[in-house]
Amino acid sequence: MTDHTANEHGAVDEDRRNFIHIATGAAAFGGAAMFAWAAVDQWNPAADTRAASALDVDISKVPLGGEIRVLIGGKPFFIRHRTAAEIAAAEAVNVSTLRDPQTDDERLHAKPDGSLNRAILITSGSCTHLGCVPVGPAQGNTGDFGGWYCPCHGSHYDTSGRIRKGPAPLNLPVPNYRYVSDTVVNISL
Repeated sequence: MTDHTANEHGAVDEDRRNFIHIATGAAAFGGAAMFAWAAVDQWNPAADTRAASALDVDISKVPLGGEIRVLIGGKPFFIRHRTAAEIAAAEAVNVSTLRDPQTDDERLHAKPDGSLNRAILITSGSCTHLGCVPVGPAQGNTGDFGGWYCPCHGSHYDTSGRIRKGPAPLNLPVPNYRYVSDTVVNISL
């Protein structure tokens, strides 16, 4: 058997042997990295699942003093068009008395120009106690604080979706959303 790394005088060409070892190691490492990337990438959600985890909503369709409910990825969300009285009631609350203190402004996302649309409130539609869906103005029951009432265990939320009474430990969560325009919001999980 002939050593192909030897030169014409029978001496081993160390530079050539080192190059072959480095090239082989780099190819093996590259293959392992590609396999690892493919293995990890398969855990990511499929494109159709990602598409179902966001929704554009035309908020101009929400009547003043009313709300619409949407499902995104099987989860309920409330989009409420608050009246001036509901906004005033939410802003008048002494935040230090709340179980989960948040100002009304902290529960709103800014429009592209940096201003807040205080009339539109977007929250999760799952009670933070055990996940029931609270009722609101569309069902004729806004609880003791003008917001939502969870009939399962008696949690009352105010017009900003903050917990005010009952067993729920936290406010109704505000989802990730952004204003696409003055009349359209994109809500995503």
